[in-house]
Amino acid sequence: MLVHTVRTRRSSDDFPRREHLAAKIAEVAADPVGVEPEVAEMVANRIIDNAAVSAAAVLRRSVTVARAQALAHAVPDRGAKVFGVEGQYPAEWAAWANSVAVRELDFHDTFLAAEYSHPADNIPPLVAVAQQLGLRGADLIRGVATAYEIQIDLARGICLHEHKIDHVAHLGPSVAAGIGTMLRLDPETIYHAVGQALHLTTSTRQSRRGAISSWKAFAPAHAGKVAIEAVDRAMRGEASPAPIWEGEDGVIAALLGGPEREYRVPLPAPGEPKRAILESYTKQYSAEYQGQAPIDLALRMRQRIGDLDRIATVVLRTSQHTHVVIGTGSGDPQKFDPDASRETLDHSLPYIFAVALQDGAWHHERSYAPERAHRPDTIALWRKISTVEDPEWTRRYHSDDPAEKAFGARAEITLDDGEVIADEIAVAEAHPLGARPFGRPQYIGKFTELAEGVVTASEQARFLSATEGLSTLEAGGLGALNVVVDPSAFETALTSAPTIPPGIF
Repeated sequence: MLVHTVRTRRSSDDFPRREHLAAKIAEVAADPVGVEPEVAEMVANRIIDNAAVSAAAVLRRSVTVARAQALAHAVPDRGAKVFGVEGQYPAEWAAWANSVAVRELDFHDTFLAAEYSHPADNIPPLVAVAQQLGLRGADLIRGVATAYEIQIDLARGICLHEHKIDHVAHLGPSVAAGIGTMLRLDPETIYHAVGQALHLTTSTRQSRRGAISSWKAFAPAHAGKVAIEAVDRAMRGEASPAPIWEGEDGVIAALLGGPEREYRVPLPAPGEPKRAILESYTKQYSAEYQGQAPIDLALRMRQRIGDLDRIATVVLRTSQHTHVVIGTGSGDPQKFDPDASRETLDHSLPYIFAVALQDGAWHHERSYAPERAHRPDTIALWRKISTVEDPEWTRRYHSDDPAEKAFGARAEITLDDGEVIADEIAVAEAHPLGARPFGRPQYIGKFTELAEGVVTASEQARFLSATEGLSTLEAGGLGALNVVVDPSAFETALTSAPTIPPGIF
């Protein structure tokens, strides 16, 4: 890896194009280096993972809204697929609908470093473009490997949340770069696509504070849609604001710490394989990633406690990031509100830990049901739980050593007689270094479990067969990656979903 120092430059500085971060990203995207077999396998795993969580979310209001918007743009011939339905739709609208379905339940993959990310958000826009243009499976794999690499490398080097900018600001450039690789575009075109995508996808992270709404699911969909449009304009010869990160009024100067701030972004050297996807990790539970290990910890500790009514206090010692994003360090009273939205509850570590302790299990719907959140014994336990930053957990969170990097916590549970029961966990059991790491059988198991009752067994088998042969899918064959929902189940979804007022489309 080559580490690039990125900082603001005056317009009068001698700062050649080749030194711009967008240009360096474009060179990485245009590098024809091959994809290693384990990377190609992981791309297929994450396509399965995305299909799993989309199936589980197909009945939800936000997914229904995004799908309705896409279906209003049907095209008769060349187009992409929308999850669950037949027909063809413009790539940007298919990406929009499918991205919301992937993101809605907070149940797909993650990478955490200086910034956090859900890099599988790159997959729906790349699949949509590949379907519309009739590309091969091997082309898609190359593009996804680049998109993961760029988003993860940006997340390693540039912290956004410190400056209250949402993490999808790294997603727009990564989608643009991934499409550039997939289409074998020249570095100049990719450069302008990356610049436009970044310029148009920076937004504040209020979408993840206070009363969190369904926009949390739409935000990455918006970034992917914008990135597709940015690539299209760049392919037609349109330029971008430049230098987009380093300019006097660029992203760093205006949004990320100002002219004095420097960032160090690692990127693959020429000819170096793109392997970042192997450092990301999926979720076993439908909750914010920093809640994954604490759920496992709660499931492990509950038998030692016995009568949960004896709990006086629970203190979760964890990293600064976990404390301030999903813990009591956020200062958000909504994290203790039983009337809070599902999106808020899955960003409330006290709620997550309380329910996991009581139920001894976690479910993407039942664990968030209004009646579940309103149980008096849950509310009582929930309000006994607090988080505290522990410098050692913060250090491990930011460690560059994969064997040391951790996203866990130490739980100290004090009972009514003063006895303290303590335990800790560094990584979730499904993490690559966890007790039960996910491999292809676990991804398939997650898909079949979440697709049960929504997707027929024959359709599940057809889809899994297509992903198994992803690298050999010929030009025009990527439509096989679309899962069609059982018609009777889908009809139920349409009639049982909340009434959606008409819009413009």
